[in-house]
Amino acid sequence: MEPAAMNPTARILQLLPALGDGGVERSTVEMAAGLGARGIANWVVSGGGDLVAAVEATGARHVRLPVGAKSPFAIIANARALGRLIDAEAIDIVHARSRAPAWAGWLACRCFARRRCHFMTTFHGVYGHGNALKRFYNRVMLKGPLVVANSQFIRAHIRDVYGYPDDRIIVAARGVDPALFDPAALPPDSRGTIRAEFGLASDEALLIMVGRITGWKGHGVLVEALARLADKPWRLVFAGSGNDGVITELRQQIAALGLDQRIILAGSRRDVPALLAAADLAFSASIEPEAFGRAAIEAEAMATPVIATDHGGSRETVRPGQTGWLVPPRDVDAMAAAIAEALSDRSRLIAMGEAGRAYVLENFTTARMLAQELSAYERLLADDGAA
Repeated sequence: MEPAAMNPTARILQLLPALGDGGVERSTVEMAAGLGARGIANWVVSGGGDLVAAVEATGARHVRLPVGAKSPFAIIANARALGRLIDAEAIDIVHARSRAPAWAGWLACRCFARRRCHFMTTFHGVYGHGNALKRFYNRVMLKGPLVVANSQFIRAHIRDVYGYPDDRIIVAARGVDPALFDPAALPPDSRGTIRAEFGLASDEALLIMVGRITGWKGHGVLVEALARLADKPWRLVFAGSGNDGVITELRQQIAALGLDQRIILAGSRRDVPALLAAADLAFSASIEPEAFGRAAIEAEAMATPVIATDHGGSRETVRPGQTGWLVPPRDVDAMAAAIAEALSDRSRLIAMGEAGRAYVLENFTTARMLAQELSAYERLLADDGAA
């Protein structure tokens, strides 16, 4: 799917709290790169972070502003600063990717900028909405004439919880870069190098879970399930950083189950494609629904089958029996049974991996994601009135 043809004179501003290493942040960098490749001037405003250099490498300009601050006074101050930026740089579209930045961006467009400017958002997650105050705070994400949802799951959430019109929601599922996530692009000895690094024996299966170590990602459930399969040859690698307290609890659980020689916490890695290609099986074990979940499509792109929990975006990214397995969240027995089944048939894993890569290339690429989000920009620019 080819990206939409954007007006090359359009000027785009993206807002997010910070540029750490996460799905929202990576989507921002990908959009900056897509705009830059089309010669479209664009800016990213955030509180800074490790991916600032990646943004600037695309040709976008980064402006440091604490737009993630949630206090009303900070939001108003940020809105005033954004209003000045909109006027100074003749911004046409403000695209917010999180709630506090969205409040600042929306107020800037409506109250502080002299220039008429369109406002839109991408809804990247399921925000807490248990009371009227939370729903009010969240509704800033729906104050534009269009909203982008990062999965069909989020589209349904926006429609059903907030009553937002379905025809004003554009689904732009997250995607992978097929050139980056390509098993054929790796050195021939990549798999052996990775396996040797983690000390795998020739008969051991390499299991991997990539993602930040937090309480809701399901690391503990996976550890508990594997404790029931201690008689099988496997070794698990958790790749990702996280909260020190959560990591300490996870290490204690692993040690208590006698698995500290078989489960490795590898920290944040920059060789994720190689790790996934070397693995026999990957996991997305979240106990709360993933809005989308890049971990599954990245593994599938590297021809590695996935066991994921049966809710949220995983229902769109994993095809049960074809590219992997879906198991009920928090269900240790079901997770253990799926792992045992997966490890019982190596040839089936290989076939599933091939099917998974084909599925991702057809449905979940960066180009396809950009085409959808750029179509939202086009629709806004086609409207003579400001948002």
